[in-house]
Amino acid sequence: MKKIKTTPLAPQQFEVEQISDNEANIMAYPFETGYAISLAHPLRRFLLSSSVGYAPIAIKIEGAKHEFDSVRGMLEDISDFILNLKDIRFKLNGDADSAKIDYSFAGPCSVKGSDLTNDEVEVVTPDAHLATLNEDSTLNFTIKIAQGIGYVPSEDTSDELEDGYIALDAFFTPVRSVTYKIENVLVEDNPNFERVVLNIKTDGQISPVDAFRNSLEVMYAQLAVFNSEISVKAPTTIERVEESPDLKKLTTHIDSLGLSARSFNCLDRSSITLVGEIVLMSVNDLKNVKNLGKKSYDEIVEKVQEFGYEVGADLADDVVNALKKQIEAK
Repeated sequence: MKKIKTTPLAPQQFEVEQISDNEANIMAYPFETGYAISLAHPLRRFLLSSSVGYAPIAIKIEGAKHEFDSVRGMLEDISDFILNLKDIRFKLNGDADSAKIDYSFAGPCSVKGSDLTNDEVEVVTPDAHLATLNEDSTLNFTIKIAQGIGYVPSEDTSDELEDGYIALDAFFTPVRSVTYKIENVLVEDNPNFERVVLNIKTDGQISPVDAFRNSLEVMYAQLAVFNSEISVKAPTTIERVEESPDLKKLTTHIDSLGLSARSFNCLDRSSITLVGEIVLMSVNDLKNVKNLGKKSYDEIVEKVQEFGYEVGADLADDVVNALKKQIEAK
């Protein structure tokens, strides 16, 4: 007689195959029949739509008033220059989420992506061509770079620009492509279990593994609304605590705070996963979290306040003791 199940088999195997710096296969198994595609499809959507990247949103070129203009001594007209610029992928250094960067070049020369790297920004497509300058020609321009997700048309940013700037369509997504395949795997003589293989390619602003991790964070954050009223155990939460309302909130996973990927990653890499861990920390302890910049610190403090607490707050002794036990047990 075939065994009757009361719960589906939960996958236990997770593997990463690093193909290159910008490409990886991520595999998980074994899934029950039909479960693999149920997870793979939304993960693909989150990877393509929610991955944070950088893109130029506006440019001001000395001697050019609009995108159909030209610059003396430059082989490309402005429209071709802008198309070339969109192929160059930037990555801002530090915690900056926007920057305005000035450039100046004198001919004869060929300007490539590598020529745009400086202390503020890294270009991850160094060989991409931008412009060709003739002898005695000069090219002076300013690029506005911003952080975002998805695609934002130029019409959405043009109203905020100063005179002289040309608004650009911004394609922020650092994930170039995501494909998946479902394979059968054998479990206890049953060949009908499944393995999902996600192939992720990025443009170099972010690694495929980090992009995948961030997509999971976004997915958990979207699902967290259901945990607020329904006691469901998510993969990264701890057992529901019944002692007090404070303890229930303080043992909530930090993905409920709605932090940016940068702030979340700083805490997660330091094994800070519960809201209560942040509340128990002193201001100096939080500031000293590895790689946590001022902007991320301010965001975390603000989100914790919105959640109803302060960093370094005085909590009742019984709550502190119960919270510490939960932190030790996680």
